[in-house]
Formats: sequence, C-alpha cells, structure tokens
Amino acid sequence: MRLADIPQVLEIERQSFPTMWPSTAFRRELQQNRLANYIVVLEHNPHVPPQTTGGERPAGPIGRIFGEIKQILGTEEDVALPPVDERAELVVGFIGVWMMPDEAHIVTIATRESHRRRGIAEKLLISAIDTAQARRRPMLTLEVRVSNDAAIALYEKYGLMEVGRRPRYYSDNREDAYILTLDSVLAARFRERFEQLRAEHQRRWGDFDTR
Repeated sequence: MRLADIPQVLEIERQSFPTMWPSTAFRRELQQNRLANYIVVLEHNPHVPPQTTGGERPAGPIGRIFGEIKQILGTEEDVALPPVDERAELVVGFIGVWMMPDEAHIVTIATRESHRRRGIAEKLLISAIDTAQARRRPMLTLEVRVSNDAAIALYEKYGLMEVGRRPRYYSDNREDAYILTLDSVLAARFRERFEQLRAEHQRRWGDFDTR
C-alpha cells in the first residue's frame, strides 16, 4: 500500500466496518509501524489516464500543517475522490499483516462491497502467506468473528485452525472472536498444498494486480 492509496482504503474500511471508530491511522501504520505490511489489490481502468486517480492532499504549508495535526490525532485526512468509474486505479481490497518476531499476524482484511465474491479476499490471504514465507515467519495468526462463516471457511481451506476464543472481542456488538493459527507456513508439505491452492485460484479467478 502507498500513501496515495489511503483515501480508497478508508473508503473500503468504512464499507466493511461501518461501526468502527476511529478509522485506522493508515498513514501512521505505513510511516511509523515497522511491524506493519499492507497489501492492496488493484483494478485498472485502461480508459482513464493515471493522473486522474484520486490521491493525496496538494502540497503547501497549510496542507502540511493539516496533515501533521491529523497524524498526531491518529486519523487520516479526507480526500475528495472521483467516481469509481473515473479512477485509473481502483483499490478493491486490502490486508494488513504485522510481522511479529515468530509469527505473521493478520490485523485487518477487507474487500470493496462491489467486488465481493470474486476471489479477492482469497488473493489477499495468499499474499499474506507469501509475505510470511518471504519474511521467514513460521506461524500465521488472526482473529475472526465467530459468526463469520464465509471467512472461517476460507481460513480453514488454507489450514488455519481454531486454537482459542476471545470473549467480547469486537467492540461494536461484543461478539466473541475465534483465534486461528497456521503453524506450518514454512513446512514443505504446506508449501506444496499452498501452491496447489494458488493455482486453483488463478484458474478460477484469473490474475490480480497486487502491491
């Protein structure tokens, strides 16, 4: 994820987590959190020149001061984005992974509402596993709502198993979370199965542009 992606990522976060407040301070995550790795999936519009894509607040002393205040408060500045069909690059999903000493922990994952059920969440999970392997983290962990059957099924497909439960973990409705863990990310047997799943996903959904 780049700084210019933040307005679109916030757009997706608000769609996916409407009761969440405050919004994630993505600028601080990207610039200050050494543990954080954020990946986006992009859809390109060949009919729109790249320079028309929404991005950052224009430079200038007032803009810089405003941005610094927002960063101190842990929020992101609002940017007026063009309509979806007028963007050269449309961010359609994102995932955040913190690289802890011995594990990769997925802290957030979300897909644009208009692009769900197109294999994007699975592509994001594949990218997170790729990152864990590249950084030599043997374990992948996350929390998921106990009622989120679709997400649980996806995670189980890739070998994540329930190892615990966090009571009243989600602040919006006090719902419990399952703790899921995959402790064989670097194992040869898992890598073989993982490549099979990656190939199946590519055959079904085609290629995605990830960053």
